[in-house]
Amino acid sequence: MARGACLSEGEIAALVAGRHGNPFALLGDHDIDGRRVLRALAPGAETLTATGLDLVPFAEMTRIHPAGLFEAEAAPSTLRGPVRYQATGGAAAWAFIDPYTFAPVLGPMDDYYVAEGSHLRLYDKLGAHPMRHQGFTGVHFAVWAPNAATVAVVGPFNDWDSRRHVMRKRVDTGIWEIFIPDIGPDLGQTVPYKFAVTAADGVLLPLKADPFAFAAEMRPANASVVARTDRFEWTDADWLARRASTDARRAPMSIYEVHLGSWRRHADGTFYDYDRLAAELIPYVADLGFTHVELLPVAEHPYDPSWGYQTTGLFAPTARFGTPDGFARFVDAAHRAGIGVIVDWVPAHFPTDAHGLGRFDGTALYEHEDPRQGFHPDWNTLIYNFGRREVVSFLVNNALFWLERYHVDGLRVDAVASMLYLDYSRKDGEWIPNRDGGNLNLDAIEFLKRLNATVYADHPGIMMIAEESTSYPKVSAPVDAGGLGFGFKWNMGFMHDSLAYMKRESIHRKYHHNELTFGLLYAFSENFVLPLSHDEVVHGKGTILEKMSGDDWRKFATLRAYYGLMWAYPGKKLLFMGQEFGHRREWSEARGLDWDLLAYAPHVGIRDLVRDLNRAYRDLPALHARDCESDGFQWCSADDADNSVFVFERRGGEGVRPVVVVSHFTPVPREGFTVPMPIAGRWREVINTNAGLYGGSGHGNMGSVMAVPGGPNGAPAHAVLTVPPLATLILEFDPGS
Repeated sequence: MARGACLSEGEIAALVAGRHGNPFALLGDHDIDGRRVLRALAPGAETLTATGLDLVPFAEMTRIHPAGLFEAEAAPSTLRGPVRYQATGGAAAWAFIDPYTFAPVLGPMDDYYVAEGSHLRLYDKLGAHPMRHQGFTGVHFAVWAPNAATVAVVGPFNDWDSRRHVMRKRVDTGIWEIFIPDIGPDLGQTVPYKFAVTAADGVLLPLKADPFAFAAEMRPANASVVARTDRFEWTDADWLARRASTDARRAPMSIYEVHLGSWRRHADGTFYDYDRLAAELIPYVADLGFTHVELLPVAEHPYDPSWGYQTTGLFAPTARFGTPDGFARFVDAAHRAGIGVIVDWVPAHFPTDAHGLGRFDGTALYEHEDPRQGFHPDWNTLIYNFGRREVVSFLVNNALFWLERYHVDGLRVDAVASMLYLDYSRKDGEWIPNRDGGNLNLDAIEFLKRLNATVYADHPGIMMIAEESTSYPKVSAPVDAGGLGFGFKWNMGFMHDSLAYMKRESIHRKYHHNELTFGLLYAFSENFVLPLSHDEVVHGKGTILEKMSGDDWRKFATLRAYYGLMWAYPGKKLLFMGQEFGHRREWSEARGLDWDLLAYAPHVGIRDLVRDLNRAYRDLPALHARDCESDGFQWCSADDADNSVFVFERRGGEGVRPVVVVSHFTPVPREGFTVPMPIAGRWREVINTNAGLYGGSGHGNMGSVMAVPGGPNGAPAHAVLTVPPLATLILEFDPGS
């Protein structure tokens, strides 16, 4: 046959440059006018021989372009399939199996569900998947880039040459795919890769990481890495079964929030890996009685000081701490220890790094084109286009991925307020109203509803937690009841008001009594988590201990009293690492916590108090069973501003012993103090934050108090007790007295 008789000069030029938009139509094994024509691209080759899988040659290829484009006419065969080539060039010889002789991996049903935006297993289809295909072991790559002229996968397997593996475009969905044989972890190889994307105008974009990559290189390198995440042998079946049957609203939830890179480090300053963290962090959390650990985002991110909140690899546990299997081992170990794992998740924005999602195919694919909708001025990040079904599907699938593939118990969704409002942190003229002329982001609201409805339906017992700082209604109400569908919402009002109160000198607190009582007006409007999070101990805010007013004695006493109040207050609990022992230095992601503080008794006392508070919170149903329901709380004395004393009852439902909490925020001990009580009888002192074992002065009530019938303002009973200075008492009714 004539050299390239069926190819135009333009087609040949496009093929050898890696710029042909449909290389599968020209390369590979084709029937053309009754002839069997083979074409292959082998840059650097001078000779090329086609062989069967038995290595028997059946066609000598002719080089029709010096860049390595070969062609031959072969004898017809009924046994069509992958073709193996033997190549020589100079003194080198090598063999390869032609990827252009493989059929597609994706099928029409994938196209249908992808186009509809209803595919709930995209992570099984897109990205890089080791597999056997047509009898060969290799990796299938697939990526969504509908507006690209070409997409090629590049890596060490092709010398990062974008001419070698230009992908097949599925025109109905804009997904590009290719199966490359003889590479991948199943062959013992570590395979980094990226996508070389040519925009519609012919401009070659910076190499892009895979949006669905399961692993990534260690920063500052940023290529994606082929990894298996589907073969881990889990041992947590019993945990998952219990989780599915638990109503989280009525269960104890005390969360230890952790930044994995700065909890502890090796002596040389390097990070612990997931396995070392499992060996040390999980027993520590369990010993202190926390029920959950919440991890600042572990998805891959390029910049350490972002704390993980500017992600470039939503499907990849960060390589800073090890491998995907390492992260799975961490979660599995937590479950064996009875600890749930919550992961911070960031669908509100993504960074502008050139290898990331920004203008992925040369257009605003994941983000809005208009910066008034697609750019966050506060964080210099891009905003997902929640009105695009493919973007919504990408995010929903990512949430499902963490819950299914890594068995995480919940996602704390970051920056929800920035998603809800089009004018978030924007001045007039810097935002575009919605179709009704308002400031609500209707697309984001629909996305959140779909997200929550989907993940709760697929994974009973998990928790979706919103970090939402406004008064937007029904954040934690079910979608079918008009809510956003979250399970819980962070109570930013409690955090703000209670810390403002604790910062005040004790002599002034009586004038701000309402800062601790106001929150009960809305405490049951949502299912709340009370957060003392990382955000409160950075950027010049100091630590929780240093926010307390007064000298060291007052700081430690006030902190103990504050924790006692918080653990007894309605709502689930969250405490950032280090604050459980009274960390003094403001948190920095660049160093480990100051564990040497535990050589000093006041810090040990704080830690031991937190342990006992967690135990009491877990063991006393009155403190957790009605955290989210108004019948679980009743004021006994809400207006004693002059003494800065707060007294309330916690209830856990029928048959549960009630608990009375007395919190006092002046440094003056109050002897013979009358406290209204709900029931006459003996009340056992479960917690006294002023106890000597916590570093307090030891003032107390010798382990119990007696309430007698009748009390002030018509109370059913009252007790006369010692109220220690700057202290919280937790008293449980003893019906056997």
